[in-house]
Amino acid sequence: MAEKGQGDSEEAQPKGPEGTTPTLEKTENGNAQPDSPVKKEKKPGMMKSFRESIRRVGEKSPLSPNISGSKDKLGPDFRMDGNNPEIGAHAPVSPSLSIGSPVQSPAWATGGLFKKEGESADDSPVGHKTASHSRTQSDSSAIMGDSLLKMGASLRHSFRFGNKKDKASKQGQLQPVTEALSEKKLEGLKVEVEEAYQLPEIPHTPLSVMQINKLIEMEVLEEAHLNLLSLREELRRDQEGCGEDQTPMEQAKKEKDLSLLYTALREKVKDIVRDSNKLPSRNKELLVHVARIIQEEEKREEDPGGMIKGWRDIWRAAVQEGVQAKIGSVHLDSRELNSSWLAVHLGLLGKAIVEDLENVINELKDSYPPSFNVFPTYVSCYHHAICQHLKRIMQHNLDSKDCYAVLKWIINCYESEKIMGSPTLQPDMRTEDKALSFEDGFLDQIKTTYCDHLQDDLRTSLVNAISMQSDEMWKERKMPDLEGDFYHSEMHMDIMTVIKSFIVNSGRIGTDLEKKVVSVCSMELKEFPQSFEREYNQWSDTLTDLSLKATYQITYINSFTILREQMEAYRESCPLQVEGLGKEMKAVVNRLGQSLLKQFKTEIRPFLRRMMTRKWLSTDEDFQQIVKSTTNLSQLCRRMKPPYVQEFVNKVHYHMVKEYISQLMKGNYSCKNRKHEKAAAKMKEQWEELQDLFEELKSTSDWLHPVGEHLCNIIGQKNNKEIKNNLADLVKDYPDISKKHLSAVLYFRGMARGRERQVILHRLAELKRTAGHAGDKSQALFSDIQVTVNTDCLASMPLFCLPLFSSDN
Repeated sequence: MAEKGQGDSEEAQPKGPEGTTPTLEKTENGNAQPDSPVKKEKKPGMMKSFRESIRRVGEKSPLSPNISGSKDKLGPDFRMDGNNPEIGAHAPVSPSLSIGSPVQSPAWATGGLFKKEGESADDSPVGHKTASHSRTQSDSSAIMGDSLLKMGASLRHSFRFGNKKDKASKQGQLQPVTEALSEKKLEGLKVEVEEAYQLPEIPHTPLSVMQINKLIEMEVLEEAHLNLLSLREELRRDQEGCGEDQTPMEQAKKEKDLSLLYTALREKVKDIVRDSNKLPSRNKELLVHVARIIQEEEKREEDPGGMIKGWRDIWRAAVQEGVQAKIGSVHLDSRELNSSWLAVHLGLLGKAIVEDLENVINELKDSYPPSFNVFPTYVSCYHHAICQHLKRIMQHNLDSKDCYAVLKWIINCYESEKIMGSPTLQPDMRTEDKALSFEDGFLDQIKTTYCDHLQDDLRTSLVNAISMQSDEMWKERKMPDLEGDFYHSEMHMDIMTVIKSFIVNSGRIGTDLEKKVVSVCSMELKEFPQSFEREYNQWSDTLTDLSLKATYQITYINSFTILREQMEAYRESCPLQVEGLGKEMKAVVNRLGQSLLKQFKTEIRPFLRRMMTRKWLSTDEDFQQIVKSTTNLSQLCRRMKPPYVQEFVNKVHYHMVKEYISQLMKGNYSCKNRKHEKAAAKMKEQWEELQDLFEELKSTSDWLHPVGEHLCNIIGQKNNKEIKNNLADLVKDYPDISKKHLSAVLYFRGMARGRERQVILHRLAELKRTAGHAGDKSQALFSDIQVTVNTDCLASMPLFCLPLFSSDN
C-alpha cells in the first residue's frame, strides 16, 4: 500500500508519446526516472513509408487542393500566436520520406534550404534525430496549417543567411519564427531578396531517383535541388574511383538518371517562371527558390558532372514564353465580325502589357536578387514578343485602315503614357528601354504597305468620282449648281476630302510618312485627268445641246483649277511630284478650254467667212451674229473661276482679231470707185464694237486694239501717197507684218497694181529692215495669218522699172 501511495502503481506510470512505455531507472538518491521512450510499434516497410511520405509532401505542396481548407481542419479555436493550448495535442507527425532517411522535407525542416551563417549541421533536422525531437518539430510545424507553414518556412529558408545572432536559437523555436513571418506575409510586407546567400549542408546520401523526381513534381524545389547536388557529388566520387564497387555500367546509369532529373528540374523551373505572372501569389515563394537554384548552378557550371548550362538563359527563355503566351491570350476579332478588329485588338494589347508589367513590379520583382534585372528583362521580352506579333499580323490581308492602326500604335501609343510611358511603370522604367527595336526595314515595310493601300483606295475613289458625275449629272442632263458666281461640281470636293484625310492622318504619325503619302497621292491623281477626259468626251460627243455642253466644260475647268490650287499647298513636301501633277492639271484645263473655244470658233465660222465681201458692205447681219455668239460666251465666262478665265478670254480675243483680219487676206473683195472709204468706216465701227465686247470680258490683250485702227487708216486713206506715212506705227506695233499681208490689204483697198503700190511696199521693207528684230515676239499676230491669194505679182520688181508700168501706159 505504501508503494502504491508513492505513485508506483501501473496506472500512475507516465506514458510516452505514441503509446510507448518508458522504463524506470533508479538514481543514486533512490528515485525513479523515466528512461528514453521505446516505441512498441514495428517499423513500417520501406514502400509504405515512401507512399506515406509522398502523400504528406503532396499535402504540404502549394499544388495541394487541401491548402484552402487547412485552417478548417485545425478547428475554429486555432490561433496563430503560439499560445494555443492545443499545440502538440493535435499536430500530426512530421513526414519522413523513409524511415531512417537522412533528409527531411525542408518545408518542415528547421534549417530550410538557405541557412544562417555559423549554424551547425547539428542544429538542422537534416541527418538522424531522435524520435522525440522530430516529433516536437513536426508538431510545431503542422499547427501553422499547410499553406502558411510552407510560406513561412520557405521565406525563412531564403532569408536566413549572414545573421549570426540566430545561432543560439533552438530547434523547438520553429513555431514563433514561422508565425512571425506568416504575420508579415499577411500584413503585405515586402522583403527584398538579397544577392548573397549561403547554401545549406548538402546531404551525404541523396534520396532515390523516384523520390527526387517526386519532389520536383510537387515543386519542393529546395530539397530536390540539394539531393541533386548530393547525387552529383556521389557520381563525381564514383568517377574518381572512390566507389570501387560501382561498375562503369552502373555509373552510366547513375549519370543518365542525374541528367533526366536535371532535365525535369529545368522543365519545372521553366513552367514556374513561364506561369509566374498568371498566378503571382502562388509562385512568389517558388521564384525565390528558382532564383537560388539558378545562382547555385551558375557557380557550378564549370564543375565536372554539370548536366545543364546557361540557366540564366533558360530563365529568360521561360520569361519570354510567358510573355508570348500573355500576348497570344489577348482577344482578336475577325474582320467579318468587326471592321475595327485590329485597332480594338491593339488597344486591348496595350492594356494587357501595362497590367502585366505592373504585376512584375508589385508581385514578382522582389522574389529575385537584383542581378536578375527582372523588370528590364520583362520589358525586353515584351519588345521582342510584340515585334514578332506585329510581323504575324502584317501577314494578314490588311487594308489601309489596319496598316494605319498598326503604325499609330507603334509610333504614337507604344512609348506614350498609354503603354510604356504609363506613370505606374516610370519608377522602374529606363528611358532607353521604352522603344521597340524592329529589324532593319520592317517599319519602312509597314509604311510602304500602307502607302500602297492608300494609292489603291484613292484610285477607287477617283473611279467612283467619275461614276457619280455620270450618274448624277450627265445621264440626267442636270445643270451644274452655282457656288458664289461660279459653276460648281462636288467632284473636286470628294477627291480632296479623301486626299486631305490621307495626308492629315499620315502627318500625325510622322513628317516622313506625310511626304510619302503626298507623293503617292500626287502620282495617282496625275492619271486622273486623262481618265476623266476620256469618259467625259465619250459622253459629250453625243450631246446636241451646245450650251449645256459649254456649261459642263466650264464646270470642270473650275474643278480642275481648284484641284491644282489645293495640291499646290503640298509643294514644299513633295515639289517634283506636285509640279508634275500641276502640269497635268493645267493641261486638262487647257484642253477643256480649247474644246470650248473650238465650239465657239465653229459657231462663228460661217459668219466670219462672209466678212469683207460685197454683202458685208451692205448689211450687218453676219457681224451681229458674231456679236451675239461672243456675248453669249461672255456670259458663260462670268461663271469661270480665275485665273484660267483670264487666259481663256485672251484666247477668244486673239482668235476674233486674227479671224477678222484674216478675211482681208483672202482677196474676196476689192473696193472700186472709192468704196474703200465706206469699207473703212464700216470696219472701224465694227472694230470699236468688238473692242468694247472684250473690254467687258476684261481681256488683258490690249496690244490687239491698235491693229484695227492702223488697217482702217490704210484702207480709208484718200490719197495713196499718204499711205506710206502710216506704215511706221503699224510696223512698230506689229513687226511681224510682211509684204504679202500689206499687199492683201492694199488689194482690198483697190490698189491691185501701180507705182504707188510698189512704193508703199518698198517703204515697208525699209521700215522692217531698220527695226531689225525689235518688238515683242510673244505679241505675234500677222505671222499666224495666212495670205491665200497672191495679189503681189509686181512686188519684187525693181523700182527703176516702175515708170514703165505707170497708169498712163
